[in-house]
Amino acid sequence: MSRTTTDATTQDRVWSVTEHLADILGTVRPLEPIELQLLDAQGCVLVDDVTVPVSLPPFDNSSMDGYAVRAADVAGASEAFPAVLTVIGDVAAGRGGPLTVGPGQTARIMTGAPLPPGAEAVVPVEWTDGGLGGGAVSGMRAHSTAPEGASGQVRIHRAAQPRAYVRARGSDVRAGDRALEAGTVLRAPQIALLAAIGRGTVRVRPRPRVVVLSTGSELVQPGEPLGEGQVYDANSFALTAAAREAGALAYRVGAVDDDAETLRATIEDQLIRADLVVTTGGVSVGAYDVVKEALAHVGDEDEEGGGVDFRTLAMQPGKPQGFGSIGPDHTPLLALPGNPVSSYVSFELFARPAIRTLMGVRDIHRPSARAVLRADKALTSPDGRRQFLRGRYDADAGEVTPVGGAGSHLVAALAHADALIVVPERTVSVEPGTEVDVVVLD
Repeated sequence: MSRTTTDATTQDRVWSVTEHLADILGTVRPLEPIELQLLDAQGCVLVDDVTVPVSLPPFDNSSMDGYAVRAADVAGASEAFPAVLTVIGDVAAGRGGPLTVGPGQTARIMTGAPLPPGAEAVVPVEWTDGGLGGGAVSGMRAHSTAPEGASGQVRIHRAAQPRAYVRARGSDVRAGDRALEAGTVLRAPQIALLAAIGRGTVRVRPRPRVVVLSTGSELVQPGEPLGEGQVYDANSFALTAAAREAGALAYRVGAVDDDAETLRATIEDQLIRADLVVTTGGVSVGAYDVVKEALAHVGDEDEEGGGVDFRTLAMQPGKPQGFGSIGPDHTPLLALPGNPVSSYVSFELFARPAIRTLMGVRDIHRPSARAVLRADKALTSPDGRRQFLRGRYDADAGEVTPVGGAGSHLVAALAHADALIVVPERTVSVEPGTEVDVVVLD
């Protein structure tokens, strides 16, 4: 189905927030799975369950630097009456050897080293004289400088129960267990587990590539001097950062002047690296709203099923919106309004769920809550529009406080907000003390 603005019915219709989002999510599909090296898979979503091939730990091992002992040999040991054992050698991590601990014997053992046959427990080195014949020591001398520590005798000042300071084989996970389930987002702890069970690669849905660009001849790159009538381009920075926070690989394109051909060519050049394109600005009804001019009829002739539909939504801020697909691969495109608050709110409501859908995650929406409105006066809202006001949310108190006004240009207020206060379409006033819906942004 072509998404164009040539149909008068489409042009005149006012879409609800729910309808617009449903249309987006009904079109966007998760990206195809690929096999990636572990570090390349960071932030991606696991496609298949992962089963543990080998138990963790794979053998009984020591959780302390100390001495591997038989429990009977140290029973009743104390500082006044230490148990004196013969040291038969060292057991170091990664160097399991033929040592077997017999009656009256011990082996010096390092953290992570396999428990030698015959031994039942580990005595921390701090409970011993370290083989020096004096009082308790705080640690072992390096083997390279004192190899004699691996022989001779050691006095042990405390008893140890069987399995003391021993990490049992399979105490973390056992072979055959499910290590991670499909749908898991791979972060550092999950990657650690995959590496620990020997997985070098994993099948995931890749992080979506999102291209963000602003439009407007008045926009100037931050750090450059402002001319008359110019403002700094905040939107492309905000939305690129928001896309990365959502889990995408986001690329910011410098602001494009108000020229339809230039904008169309810029977008076409970016499609090679885009799974989603997000534009900001140029979607209203002004004479220089070039996004509509550049994209309204894309797909009419040679891109069957493509095109961008520009809509009026029953929401504030963010009334003008655009959505469709462009290019030979029908890359989805979201055209957001240009006012800073409008663009950010629109991103949170529409672009972020689209990105999360491309990733293949289960929970695509920000968390929501009910909170008591704390304000000096009633909040007003236009009849027929769902309003999203900035606020500070106190989860412990179950309260939310408005930040700034309703203006769609109030960037400073947005910077101090961590929630959106939702006022329904048919509610024109919300009194302090009323419970409201809150979208939590942090």
